[in-house]
Amino acid sequence: MVKGVLIDWGGVLTTSMSEAVATWIAADRLDAEHYRAVMRELLRQESAVHALERGEIGAADFERDLAARLRTIDGTPPVAEGLLSRMFLGFQRVDAMYDMLLHVRRSGIRTCLLSNSWANEYPRDGWDDVFDAIVISGEIGMRKPEPRIFQHALDLIGLSGPECVFIDDIEANIAAARELGIGVIHHLGPDTTIAELETLLGRPLR
Repeated sequence: MVKGVLIDWGGVLTTSMSEAVATWIAADRLDAEHYRAVMRELLRQESAVHALERGEIGAADFERDLAARLRTIDGTPPVAEGLLSRMFLGFQRVDAMYDMLLHVRRSGIRTCLLSNSWANEYPRDGWDDVFDAIVISGEIGMRKPEPRIFQHALDLIGLSGPECVFIDDIEANIAAARELGIGVIHHLGPDTTIAELETLLGRPLR
């Protein structure tokens, strides 16, 4: 019986990461293929991305590092200052997912946001209504898919892994949660995620 829902923010409670990044790439006139190659390399090994997610480096340091690696379609580096703010402009709230969480919480199921941050500002309006706990990687020095961040989230809501389901759009995070015995939903879009959760909980959520 599911007693708790852990859920990601970017790409789950917002529009997709790919849409947001595409909007930023177009606005900053970045070389898209070069950007993807840079990110593949940064995510393949321990890097400034992981340090940023754990809060070990600040936004300004990361922006300078990333801007030096990227290039615009003119062959010049993008402006470093404000790079992360420009990147996150494309993430738009998905009301259907927030409405779903309201239904979940009102039915007595505990909820926890579990998000890897990039020193970004979160739009927290209404969060008290939908979350029992909030876990943001940069605030606690842990990041997904590290097992300890999942355990931290479970401890905050007082539940075990098998009592919970985790919703995320990144396969590596889904796999890590599954290893801990947490039920998982790989988020591909609001309609499919809400339908899967309705099936798991045995109740309508919209």
